[in-house]
Amino acid sequence: MTLIADSRIDLPMLPPLTDWQDTCTTVHMWSQVAGKVRLVLSPDINHGWGSTLYVTTRGLTTSPIPYSDFTFAIDFDFIEHLLRITTTQGTDRTFPLEPMSVAAFYRKIMLALSELGIEIKIFARPVEVEVAIPFEIDEQHSSYDARAITRYWHALVWVDQLFKEFRARFIGKVSPVHFFWGGFDLAVTRFSGRIAPKHPGGAPNVAARIMEEAYSHEVSSGGFWPGTGLGEAAFYAYAYPAPAGFNTYPVQPEAAYYHEKLGEFILPYEAVRKADDPAQALLSFLQTTYDAAANLAKWDRAALERKPLQS
Repeated sequence: MTLIADSRIDLPMLPPLTDWQDTCTTVHMWSQVAGKVRLVLSPDINHGWGSTLYVTTRGLTTSPIPYSDFTFAIDFDFIEHLLRITTTQGTDRTFPLEPMSVAAFYRKIMLALSELGIEIKIFARPVEVEVAIPFEIDEQHSSYDARAITRYWHALVWVDQLFKEFRARFIGKVSPVHFFWGGFDLAVTRFSGRIAPKHPGGAPNVAARIMEEAYSHEVSSGGFWPGTGLGEAAFYAYAYPAPAGFNTYPVQPEAAYYHEKLGEFILPYEAVRKADDPAQALLSFLQTTYDAAANLAKWDRAALERKPLQS
């Protein structure tokens, strides 16, 4: 079966995270503002799925958000470097994505929404970060390296396709491929169908009830993020609860390893980019880390997995 993401495509070289950490943090906070708007106005779908962002041909989007008798969407355009808000009433507002503080971005987006007739209050404080500076007073984070963020988005576009291909192999409950603004990561999650032990919580600035609901059932999850806390962009994979032997299960490709502190398997993005067949390298990582979770925890794989369609 032909891979959706052509293995011959050259993946963008991402600069070391130290070179664009300020931009990464700033745009991360901007994405949280947009994500919290969707969170407040959208249905509370299980596991936080009603508040995520999605990869587009130009950047990231909230997708349509209901408000009164119309809908609107917030889009990050990483080609023209614009924040664009459009409505089904035919109205819109845009402003440039450029070096500006989180506080300035927050003021701009809330003003633009108000001008479109959208009056909303959000919990204006970031989540999943150790130091949670309220958006309206965050003057510390103000960097915008357009080239770096565009490269990261180009990587997301490629990864999004591979994650969707991997998702299609599963007929059990499985999440959409979506971008979590809390962790600034793209992820896809499979569920065994069995209830999991109560999650202990512990994510910074996240209520325990959120983590308990997110991990109410057994999961095997894979994702991609810039590498905050690691130092380089990477793919990750974990299971909750992690079955005995998970951390020593043999996975592929050779560059993958288990990170004891994070409690996850890690595959550096650069190892995938330099692989002879990048698509196969990533798919083998997703598959073998899922094998680790499903085999060790005795998932009903025959009932949950889909045989490949014959071409």
